[in-house]
Amino acid sequence: MRRVARAPWELLKRAFGWLVLFELRNKVLLAPSALRLRHFETAETRRLTAVAGPVPAALVATVIATHRRPEQLRAAVRSALAQTVRDQVVVVVDDGAGLPGLPDDPRLFAVSLARNTGVAGVVRNVGIRLTRSRYVAFLDDDNLWEPDHLEQALAVLESPHGPDGVYTALRRVLPDGTEHDVLSVPFDRRRAARESFLDTNAFVARRNRALRFSRLRRTPEVLPREDWELVHRYSRCHSVRHVPHATVRYLVNPESFYTTWPG
Repeated sequence: MRRVARAPWELLKRAFGWLVLFELRNKVLLAPSALRLRHFETAETRRLTAVAGPVPAALVATVIATHRRPEQLRAAVRSALAQTVRDQVVVVVDDGAGLPGLPDDPRLFAVSLARNTGVAGVVRNVGIRLTRSRYVAFLDDDNLWEPDHLEQALAVLESPHGPDGVYTALRRVLPDGTEHDVLSVPFDRRRAARESFLDTNAFVARRNRALRFSRLRRTPEVLPREDWELVHRYSRCHSVRHVPHATVRYLVNPESFYTTWPG
C-alpha cells in the first residue's frame, strides 16, 4: 500500500527532479516570511546607500556575506583582494553582528545590517544591490579563492559568444588543511535538478534581474540551499558554463554546512 501511495511522488521526481520539487514546496511553505524580508532588504539598501555612500565602480563586485567569523572573514577578504584581476570592489555585508577590523584597501567596502536576519540570501542581495558592476562574484566568509579565480572566470565570460555565468571547480579541503577532493561537474540543467553540485563560491555572473538570491528562511533541514536555487534559476533564461579549473578552496567542515546565521 505504501509503495502504491509513493508511486506518484516517484514519477514526479523522475520527471522534474527532487530538488525542483522540494524548492516548489519551500516556496509554498516559507513564502510569508520572504515578503517581509524583501521589504527589509530594500529598506536596508536605501539606508546603507545614504549612510555609507556609493560603492566604488568596478568591473566585478565580489560580495562576501558574514556573521561572527572575524578571522575567517579577514582571510577571505585577503584572498579576494589578492586576485590578479584588479578591477574589482569587495563588498562585505555583515548580518547585524558588527564588523571586525579589516584590511585598509580602497577596493574594500564593508557595511553592517541594522539587525540580524538569519537569512544568507538577504545579506547577499543587499551586497548585490549596493553595487553597479558588470559582473558579480560571491565568496563565503569561511572559504578562499586562488589568485586566478576571477581571471579564469572573466576569460570565459568576456570571450566571443561567452556565457552569462560561469562556475569553476571547487577544491574541497578538510579543517586540517588537507585536500578532500575536487568537485568539477560540467553544467547540465537536467542533472542539476537531481544533484546539488552548484555552489556560488565558484559562480561569477553577468548582472541582470535574475541575479538575486532566494529570501526564504532556510533552516539546516531545508533543502535545497540558496546557492543551488540561484544558479538553477539563473540558468533558466541565461547560459551557464563550467570552467574545470579549481580556483576555490572550500572548507568541508560540519560546523560550516548549512549555517543558521544566528542572532
